[in-house]
Amino acid sequence: MGQNLQSGVRLRPIDLAREHGLSTQAVRNYEEAGILPVADRTPSGYRTYTPLHARALGAFLALLPGHGHRAATSIMRAVNDGAVDEALRLIDESHAQLLDDRRTLRAVETALGDLAGAGHEQPAPSAPGDTFIGPLAAKLGIKPATLRTWERAGLVRPRRDPRTGYRVYDEAAVRDARLAHQLRRGGYLLEQIAPLIDRVRAAGGLEPLEAALGDWHRRLSARGRAMLAGAAELEAYLRERG
Repeated sequence: MGQNLQSGVRLRPIDLAREHGLSTQAVRNYEEAGILPVADRTPSGYRTYTPLHARALGAFLALLPGHGHRAATSIMRAVNDGAVDEALRLIDESHAQLLDDRRTLRAVETALGDLAGAGHEQPAPSAPGDTFIGPLAAKLGIKPATLRTWERAGLVRPRRDPRTGYRVYDEAAVRDARLAHQLRRGGYLLEQIAPLIDRVRAAGGLEPLEAALGDWHRRLSARGRAMLAGAAELEAYLRERG
């Protein structure tokens, strides 16, 4: 870190900020958010930090790439509140989410393989895989309103039950919803996803979607390594706290 970690060293906000290319206001905001321990004040009211604060800041910034801002903030707050078990639980949740993303990606790739082998065949209208908007949304972990938004964007095409008017998602619509869900999690915009799903529907070539999934593979790997780096910095901070 470039800082002497022996006790008694006093650091200014600008010292912490320069170490990581931040503004002094960002450092103050992190303290107010509970990411850093509460700083001491001089008689004049100025904040004084210690190497422990510098270690906390380094841990938070290392956690960000793997866990995201919200989770990283919650982890650091828990540690600073002395709730280490809660911090570890939050870390476990992030790892579980990463594992779920990997499983979903494998499922998407399997769906692509099935699509490539099936050509232009469409499932029968009364296929046993038919489902409604509520169960499908729950299975994907999204809101029904999200599926309606995707429908308006052309990403999914449920049919309407002629008697009830309810949306019915057959196997093809469920597949499209899964593909859209995975790509949205990968950071792709609706307007980027729509032409990819159109290509899948037409079975005119899977190269665009395969490239997108390849990019998501790389993102998952980068996130996994970032979690390792964040864990090392957090462990160093925990040791420093004693």
